[in-house]
Amino acid sequence: MAQGRSSSLAAALILGLSALGMGMGMGLAQQPAAPPAVALQRDAEPATRAANEAVLRALNFADRADFDSARRGFIAAIPDGTIAGPAGAGGLTAWSMKPYDFLNGEAPATVNPSLWRQAQLNNIHGLFKAADRVYQLRGYDISNMTVVEGDTGLIVIDPLLATETAKAALDLYFAHRPRRPVVAVVYTHSHADHFAGVKGIVTDEEVRAGRVKVIAPDKFMDHAVAENLIAGNAMSRRAWYQFGSMIPPGPRGQVDTGLGRTVARGSFTLIAPTDEIKQDYETRTIDGVEIEFHLTPGTEAPAEMTLYFPQFRVLNMAELTSGTMHNLYTIRGAEVRDARAWSRYIADALERYGDRTDVLIAQHNWPVWGAERAAVFLKKQRDIYKFIHDQSVRLLNHGLTPAEIAETLRMPQSLASEWSVRGYYGTLSHNAKAIYQRYLGWYDANPANLQPLPPVESAKKTIDYMGGAAAVIARARDDFKAGQYRWVASVMNQVVFAEPGNREARELGAAALEQLGYQAEAGTWRNAYLMGAMELRSGIMRRAGGSTVTAEMLGAIPLDLLFDYIAVRLNAEKAEAKRIVINWTFSDTGQTFVLNLENSTLTNRPGRLAPDADCAFTLTRASFDAILLRQKTFPAAIAAGEVTFSGNPMKFGELAAMLDEFSPFFPIVEPRAATP
Repeated sequence: MAQGRSSSLAAALILGLSALGMGMGMGLAQQPAAPPAVALQRDAEPATRAANEAVLRALNFADRADFDSARRGFIAAIPDGTIAGPAGAGGLTAWSMKPYDFLNGEAPATVNPSLWRQAQLNNIHGLFKAADRVYQLRGYDISNMTVVEGDTGLIVIDPLLATETAKAALDLYFAHRPRRPVVAVVYTHSHADHFAGVKGIVTDEEVRAGRVKVIAPDKFMDHAVAENLIAGNAMSRRAWYQFGSMIPPGPRGQVDTGLGRTVARGSFTLIAPTDEIKQDYETRTIDGVEIEFHLTPGTEAPAEMTLYFPQFRVLNMAELTSGTMHNLYTIRGAEVRDARAWSRYIADALERYGDRTDVLIAQHNWPVWGAERAAVFLKKQRDIYKFIHDQSVRLLNHGLTPAEIAETLRMPQSLASEWSVRGYYGTLSHNAKAIYQRYLGWYDANPANLQPLPPVESAKKTIDYMGGAAAVIARARDDFKAGQYRWVASVMNQVVFAEPGNREARELGAAALEQLGYQAEAGTWRNAYLMGAMELRSGIMRRAGGSTVTAEMLGAIPLDLLFDYIAVRLNAEKAEAKRIVINWTFSDTGQTFVLNLENSTLTNRPGRLAPDADCAFTLTRASFDAILLRQKTFPAAIAAGEVTFSGNPMKFGELAAMLDEFSPFFPIVEPRAATP
């Protein structure tokens, strides 16, 4: 192959792979650097006060057993729970509990008292002893890190989301327990808050040298990055709503997510597993500790497993159980989860380990102590997902639509009175709709809904039919006074989409969303409502954020998936009537790919090289990743002999010019300025 050095070639290649490297957001962990100082304005309205007072009367707040469980085994805490961010990040704090000092005493009128209780429980942080040789670091990320003491070293389960929080948590452990090497890391499942802090506790060199095993469930690497890649930009933006990333903490602001406080900010990493659990049940002895692994795929994560420690009579349920109803559908966006399988796997754990468990731990929230309480807990967790599944399917078979099912379905009192299955993270409402989606999809079978008008056009027609914006706002003010916040939020959304500059509609819509947030029992719903209110008032807060697309993460993405991600950025109109074929050869992995553009569609075929390709490139995967991450330019890689080519490289620049960039700041509560 000829080696190109011309200025035209350099321009083509700069345009090419630098364009390919744009817009690679990764969902959960792509969070803004810090919440802005934006105050939410209104106090609780009378209807909100009444709704929250009704919650106080309905639930048994005198039951303090969970607080005893959450504090049991406490050893020590990091002062204020404050952990510094990455070096050179301008004083960024990766984690702090200090902004949540307001979580004392009784719930204010601006917070649902049930959510307030959950937030107080999640505010209990530190190093805890769960059993002899089993410890947990809780409250230093949305997830927990579990440390099991082997005969010579440590087994660390789920090293949090950020290297900074993982290191600080392990340092807290070392301050109170003997300092011994980490000999194994276990990832319970494929979500980033359970693996991305791994390099805060071990290094690549230790793993390559065989001094540290990394154990994960089957197909972990297929899912660890893939779930949030293809739709990563949209998922990242929506995650800001789910986690309240831009909302200042406070009684009128961000309080909790239900599953934990929030998500850490910092450095995200990944070390590939050295050992995967592939059978339904596998028993391994690691540094003298016997562990029975149970695969539970397709539940809370597509690759997940639980762990049982017979020596210690400890059952670790990973994220199959927690101190809240979980998501069958997560409002940041993801595939709907299998409620039937989820319930069945919990039932399996109860049957297999229930009478052999003295303490049940998980990778979120706090433990359940004693075999009797653990069995009751597992039964309620088992039944909540099966109940939602069966009753939602029953109602959809009666012809009810998703909204009707969500309004109709009520939990039995035996479940509704159980704190651990209340909707702090998932909710009965959106989980019921998830069941409908899993079986029947988005369409409710009413032909009027088969092809409705798009939002802006629909809003303009609706507001015109209703007599214009002024008339709608006047009537909505009366509904607001009557506490009909759901309707006011909906109709003001119509006005804003019809007239984006209408400040009255924005403020009234924000006020309605704010009251809905104050009433919400789910931390995720509260965050979403308050984010919507803030953006209606102030617009989208454009602040710098991190991304999980680090070198470690990018290197874990299979090349076919990476090319598929590039394909979803192809602008079909720009590609009209174009045909381009490019061969790729990766000299270090031996992989070959054909990238083919025709019919405004970009496809890739692994293991092939097209004889009629317009151009061909040979390079290493490491060089490809470095260019995508903009650590190196394509011309520099060519000059260094890392990339060679043949054919017409200008075709590559032509293809790259057809790729869209994805902004993480697209509007949600107001219309887009233009269609992409």
